[in-house]
Amino acid sequence: MGYLEKLVDLIGVLRSENGCPWDRAQTHTSLRPNMLEEAYEAVDAINSGDIANLKEELGDVLLQVILHSQIASEEQAFDIEDVAKGLHDKIISRHPHVFGSEKVTSAEDALKSWDKIKKQEKSYRKSAMDGISTSQSALMSAQKISKKAVKCGFEWPDEKSLMDCIYSEFDEFKEASDEKDRVHMEEEMGDILFAVVNLARWNKIDAEQALIKANQKFMMRFRMMEKLADKPLEEYSFTEYDALWKAAKAALMTSDKNC
Repeated sequence: MGYLEKLVDLIGVLRSENGCPWDRAQTHTSLRPNMLEEAYEAVDAINSGDIANLKEELGDVLLQVILHSQIASEEQAFDIEDVAKGLHDKIISRHPHVFGSEKVTSAEDALKSWDKIKKQEKSYRKSAMDGISTSQSALMSAQKISKKAVKCGFEWPDEKSLMDCIYSEFDEFKEASDEKDRVHMEEEMGDILFAVVNLARWNKIDAEQALIKANQKFMMRFRMMEKLADKPLEEYSFTEYDALWKAAKAALMTSDKNC
């Protein structure tokens, strides 16, 4: 018996009458935040390049899959074998260039084939916007919406027209700001963010990953500012803050070169 099979049996014991009270109390709904948390922690491990941590975090993601499958099995809905079979059959179906006679010459062609087959399998979806998860971050949803619209031909003719669109959204936000119309300001800010996501997509940049890296870079620089500060940050003027920010940036660049 392999460890995967042992793990499935182990979760069955935890969910049994004499098992763990916490595990027995869980439902698909109660485990929802755990699924998100474990997935994000796995992504953090990938971003940091920590392979040992990635192995552990993938185990935590797998635990969620097995727990949900065990709960479904108890409800006589499906079990882990059904999950594995569904995935197995989907992979074969969507790779006719590997398991069939279809030919592709690039990764892009393979992706187009995958999307075509997926569309055929999910013919019950009437709109290109159907099937977009409402549980993922707004930024990730915006990327998905943008990509789906482009597949239908809804695309800017060139990057300049896209940049012009972004600038116009800033102008519209300023108008709303001048009018002190908070509702309109929120709407225009959303339009700015959505337009910028399209600029990222146009340049084949993952907006979610770009923002994650920007967040990490800002936190690193802010921590360096705190180390370099000679008085409480709350007492700094804007000019002093600007100088301190530049000093922190320079210090981190020097540190990177020394590494």
